[in-house]
Amino acid sequence: MMQFKISTLARFAKEVAKYPVDQKVSAVMACLSIVQQEQGHVSPEAEDGIAAYLGMAPIAVHEVTTFYNMYNQQPTGQFKLNICTNLPCQLRDGDKALAHVCKKLGVEPYGSTADGVFTVQPSECLGACADAPVMLVNDRQMLSFMTNERLDELLELLKSNAAPNREKSHA
Repeated sequence: MMQFKISTLARFAKEVAKYPVDQKVSAVMACLSIVQQEQGHVSPEAEDGIAAYLGMAPIAVHEVTTFYNMYNQQPTGQFKLNICTNLPCQLRDGDKALAHVCKKLGVEPYGSTADGVFTVQPSECLGACADAPVMLVNDRQMLSFMTNERLDELLELLKSNAAPNREKSHA
């Protein structure tokens, strides 16, 4: 089981304090987010540590981690690109956008580039079906109407803004 830093435990406590004492498990998503912010992903050891901290079964934490695609279960590239491939987006070329990005970067879905700059993932609904194809960059920035040309421009822009000497990703 992972031992968390005192500063991490303080952040957990702040989140847990938002809920009634008998409902502290409600802070599980916040605790997972904190771990991911600090470590870049949520490892099985971190899940076990959160479970112990919140007094819940480790499998219950794992279920939350695996249900939401915002939690990385392994290290990812500097730029995580989630491309919606849910049915409405598929009907508007979401699957073609995913294939284009994967081909351009030389990776399979869920793969990372050798330089650790990009990780590409299919995504469930991002809630912007009318704007398809849509994608989410680093779980924060939504981009709409992503034609091949716009995708190429985005990849070039992100690559030019990548942190130098990024360690190779293991995603």
